[in-house]
Amino acid sequence: MENTWAAPQCTGPFSASVSIPGSKSMTNRALVLSALATGRSTLTGWLRARDTALMIAGLRAMGVDIAEDGTTLVVRGGGLRGPAEVDCGLAGTVMRFLPPVAATAAGEVRFTGDVEASARPLAPMLAALRTLGADIDGDTLPFTVHGVGVLRGGAVTIDASASSQFVSGLLLTAAAMQRGVQLRHVGPPLPSMPHIEMTVAMLAEVGVSVFGEGDEWTVDPSPVPPHDWLIEPDLSNAGPFLAAALVTGSTVHIPHWPHATTQAGDHWRTFLADRGGEVSLADGLTVTGPESYPGFRVNLRAVGELTPTIAAIAAFADSPSDLAGIGHLRGHETDRLSAIATELRRIGVVVDEREDGLHIDPAGRVTQTDATFQTYADHRMATMAAVLALRIPGLRIADPQTTAKTMPDFVTRWETMLA
Repeated sequence: MENTWAAPQCTGPFSASVSIPGSKSMTNRALVLSALATGRSTLTGWLRARDTALMIAGLRAMGVDIAEDGTTLVVRGGGLRGPAEVDCGLAGTVMRFLPPVAATAAGEVRFTGDVEASARPLAPMLAALRTLGADIDGDTLPFTVHGVGVLRGGAVTIDASASSQFVSGLLLTAAAMQRGVQLRHVGPPLPSMPHIEMTVAMLAEVGVSVFGEGDEWTVDPSPVPPHDWLIEPDLSNAGPFLAAALVTGSTVHIPHWPHATTQAGDHWRTFLADRGGEVSLADGLTVTGPESYPGFRVNLRAVGELTPTIAAIAAFADSPSDLAGIGHLRGHETDRLSAIATELRRIGVVVDEREDGLHIDPAGRVTQTDATFQTYADHRMATMAAVLALRIPGLRIADPQTTAKTMPDFVTRWETMLA
């Protein structure tokens, strides 16, 4: 594929059904829990993408047996050991879920990553692990965990306002620690709470109970049993396809949308309905977009990963929109708030970038362009640009390959939808 993609324009309303691969968040949590278990676990419906490939490679490096059996992934956990090297790429789940695992392993585990990964927040997580008894050199990538086969565990306080993955990473491994974990968050409100709820639900599915409420969690030490996991479609990755329906007055159907889920992407159902979309949950999710929709005010603290696509939706509203509660996105694959503001301005949208959000005024948006939308090695910036290109002919997208992070065949799926 070339370094830029002439993303297709939508020339009229369409109707399409788009299958979405498995959830990255669920796949990587299931991989960690399966690695900590003693025995054979399976993952059906797992996501094959860069972030999950990095998780698999990291666990294999620490001695976990992971093999494909047809469309199922088979994991034989236990016996974690070093020496090993883990390449985190830009995957937050790898750089935050695997250090606690490495701290329970016997041997040295070195963590590296992409150049941009060194800017992603890690220090609070590594400091918490040291409180729990881990020996770690460094506070950002690259760093080294010196495991001795056991981790003491106990009480720890952490400011996880930069990423809910700090909490999830500690909870996933807590039962394998000698004293379990008594974890308390202090600081600004936690972002992305549905992801913590997903972690707690998946732990419960294997019989590991998480006690507490609010910003406190307790996990007692216990064996982690093997389990057969059924991975749901990634509802966050469905967002750009559903947004395509909304901004073009078209109809998009996503098969196998769950009726009950902890995924943050389930927020699309209510968000799109509030924008005037016709939303039906029967044999999957079907959305038909309206002729037009007004601007809106939303707090996205709990579902920050949806922000780039929602910003693209705001760019086609009839009036200005306010997106709040998303200051933590400055520590994602890139400073997403700055990146979104910069690229929307490239196509004439007026954006006021604030500490915790964005004010987006579609006034001045171009009707066609020869601009190239930059993606900052961030998959969600690339998918945001694809939504914009539906109604802005001539817009090109730089480095579309970055979508391989969570959906390697995004370009093909997108073009097939519009075909």
